[in-house]
Amino acid sequence: MAAEVPAWEGYTLYIAPESYLFDPITAKDAGEKKQVLKIERDEEGSITLLDSMPTLTLREKELKVYGILGQITLHTAPYLVLVTARKQVGTLSGHALYQATDFRICPVPRDSKPSVMEHPIERTLLELLKTHLYSAPFYFSYTYDLTSSFQRSESQRGALWQRADERFFWNRYISTGFIETTASGKTDLSKFILPIIFGFLELKQINIKGNDLTYGLIARRSRHRAGTRYFSRGIDATGEVSNFNESEQFIILNKGGKETRSSYVQTRGSVPVFWAEVNNLRYKPDLLIMDKHETAEATALHFQKQVATYGENYLVNLVNQKGYEKPVKDAYEKAVEELGNPRVHYTYYDFHHECKGMKFEKVFGLIERLQGKGLRAEDYFQSDGGRTTRKQSAVVRTNCMDCLDRTNVVQSTLGRWVLNQQLREVGVLASGEKFEDQKEFWHIFRNVWADHADVVSKAYSGTGALKTDFTRTGKRSWEGALQDGVNSMTRYVRNNFFDGSRQDAYDLFTGAWTPRKGATGDKRAILVRLMPYIWLLSVAILVAAFLAPRSDDDATRNKITAVAVIVAFTSFYFITERGLEYVAWPTLNRPEETMYYDGPGYSSGRHGRAAISAHYEGNRKGPKSTARDILAEPAKVAKGRRGGEYTQ
Repeated sequence: MAAEVPAWEGYTLYIAPESYLFDPITAKDAGEKKQVLKIERDEEGSITLLDSMPTLTLREKELKVYGILGQITLHTAPYLVLVTARKQVGTLSGHALYQATDFRICPVPRDSKPSVMEHPIERTLLELLKTHLYSAPFYFSYTYDLTSSFQRSESQRGALWQRADERFFWNRYISTGFIETTASGKTDLSKFILPIIFGFLELKQINIKGNDLTYGLIARRSRHRAGTRYFSRGIDATGEVSNFNESEQFIILNKGGKETRSSYVQTRGSVPVFWAEVNNLRYKPDLLIMDKHETAEATALHFQKQVATYGENYLVNLVNQKGYEKPVKDAYEKAVEELGNPRVHYTYYDFHHECKGMKFEKVFGLIERLQGKGLRAEDYFQSDGGRTTRKQSAVVRTNCMDCLDRTNVVQSTLGRWVLNQQLREVGVLASGEKFEDQKEFWHIFRNVWADHADVVSKAYSGTGALKTDFTRTGKRSWEGALQDGVNSMTRYVRNNFFDGSRQDAYDLFTGAWTPRKGATGDKRAILVRLMPYIWLLSVAILVAAFLAPRSDDDATRNKITAVAVIVAFTSFYFITERGLEYVAWPTLNRPEETMYYDGPGYSSGRHGRAAISAHYEGNRKGPKSTARDILAEPAKVAKGRRGGEYTQ
C-alpha cells in the first residue's frame, strides 16, 4: 500500500497579475522537499509545481492561507476557494484538528475586473457561495482523515484525499480539478488537496476514577442529496437519501504508554422512498408519496450500500403511526417488506405514544426490543496499541420525519448504552457500574450530545433541535417545551421564506447544479406580486385606525376601517389560496416535478394552488394536464413561478 501523505499545513500566497504562487509552510523538522504551486491567471488556468520560488517583483500581494478547498466556476469565471483563518479544536492521537473560520474567494483570470464580478448573476452566485462558507461548520486536519470512522481508517492508506470517504468529503466537487490532474499522472497535487467535513466535532478531556480519557463525538454530513428540510426529502434514483449523517462517538484511553481507542457509529437518513412535503404557507405542507416504478430499485440500492459499508442494518422508524405522518410510515414499511434483505432488520417505535408525558427515558424499552433482534452493546470498534481487537459489524439507522429531534433522543440513548459497555471493557468501570454516576462526565456527555443535535438540526431545518432539554438535563421541562415552540415557529418562517437560497447554496457548492448562462426573473403576474403589499397596507391602516384618537369624524373612519378589513381579508385569502406562489423556492434546481406531481401515490391535498388548479383538475372542455405536460410546457405555470432557473 502507498505510504500516508499529509497535506501541507498552510501557505504564503503571492498574488501577481500573471499567476498565483502558493509557497508551502513546513514544520522545522520536516525533511521533505517542498514544491511551490503555480496557477496561471489565463484562460486555461494551467497548474504547475515549481522546485523553488521564482524571483518576486514588487507587484505581488501576500496572503496567509491555511488550506485550498478547491476551484469552482461560476457565471463568468473560475474562482479559488481558500481557508484564511482557522482555530484548533482539539488533538486526536497526536493529530491537530481545526475548524475553518474565515475564507477568501479569488478569481483566477487576471481580467476579472470588479465590473465583471458585479454582474447580477455572478454577484448572486458569489453571495450563495459566501453564505454557504460562513454558515457551515467545516472541520479538517492536515494529517488525519476526518471523513472516515476509526474502523475505516484502519484500512486506508495513501494521500489524505485518497483515504477520504467520498460521501463526507464535502469539498470533493470543487477539488475535482486538482484530483483529476493528480490522477492523470501529470502533476501530483496530493499535498495541496485538503478534505473537509461539514458537521460536528467536539473533544473533551475527562477523568474517571483516576483514568484520563478523551471523549469525542463527530457528525459527518453526506454531500449527496444535501439540502434543507422541505426542499430535500426522501431518496433519489442512485439510492442516496436526504439528510444522511454518520455520527461516531469515541473514547481514547492512554494507560501504560498504550493507547486504547473505542468507537461506536450510528446513522440517520430520510425515509428511503420517493416522498416530499410541498410548501404552501400552511404550517403543515402537503404530504406527497410518489409511487414511482423505480422506488423498489432505489431503496434496494440504498440498503445495498449501507450493508456493504456498515454490515447488519437495524432500522428504527420513529414516524407517527397516526394522522399526518402515517402514509410515510406505511410507505417505508412497504418498501422494506418488498426489499426482502435478510441483513436489514426493521423496528417501528411509536415515540410519541411510548414517551407520552415527556418521559423520554422510556426509550430504553426500544433498546430492549433491538437486543431481541440481535443488536449487542459489545458490537463496536476497538483497537489496542494500534492493533484492532474488535470491529463493529452492525449499525442502527434511525429516522423520524426530519431525522432530527426524535432521532437525536434515540441516538444519544444508544450512545449512552454502548459507552457504558466500552468503559467496562477497558477497565475504567467495574461490572455493574455506570458512567452516569460520574457527575462531571454525565454533564459533559449530555451537553455534547445536545450540541451535536443542534448543529445537525441547524444545517437541515435552520434552527437548533427540539427536545434538547431532555438531552442536556435528563428530563423534559415545560421551559424546554416553550423553547421548542419558538424553534418550531422559526422553522416555519425559514422553511417557507428563506430556505430556497440555502438550498441553492448547497446545490452550487456540492455540484448538484452547475452554472449556465442567462437567467429568468420573477414570472408571476403583477397582481400576485403586489398582493402581500396590499395586505400589509390594509393591516397598517387598521392599526392606525385603532390607535388614532376618537374624533367627530368617526363615521368616515369607520368606513375606512370597514374597507381595510375587507381588503385585508380578501388579500389574505388570495395569498393563502395561492400559497405555492409565495414560497421562496430554490431557483437553481427548482423542484417542479414535485410541486406539480399528479401521478400515482398519496397526497394529503393540493392547497395553495388556486392559480394553477386547472393543471390538476382539468376543465369541462379539455383533458386533465399531467405533471409531464407542465414540465414540458413551463409557460403553463408562468403565473406560479417565483424566481427562475439560470438557463442557457
